[in-house]
Amino acid sequence: MAPIMPLVMMPEGKNSKIISINAGSCLLKRLRSMGFIENSSLKVKKDVNGSLIVSINGCDYALGMGMASKIMVQECTA
Repeated sequence: MAPIMPLVMMPEGKNSKIISINAGSCLLKRLRSMGFIENSSLKVKKDVNGSLIVSINGCDYALGMGMASKIMVQECTA
């Protein structure tokens, strides 16, 4: 089983699954409205010094390092 880690640590090009989001209510609501929900799959498309471009549900989003560090993910092996 793959380890659980913050999204900011996920290597570029890897697929992962959201395990949890450790954020306050405002950020949690914002992320959920964009589709960042537990058990959703996402892919890190580009990593620029901790700021990420991720693809989730067919949409690309740019996340800063602080936001990405609050999203806990697990790499998908299949």
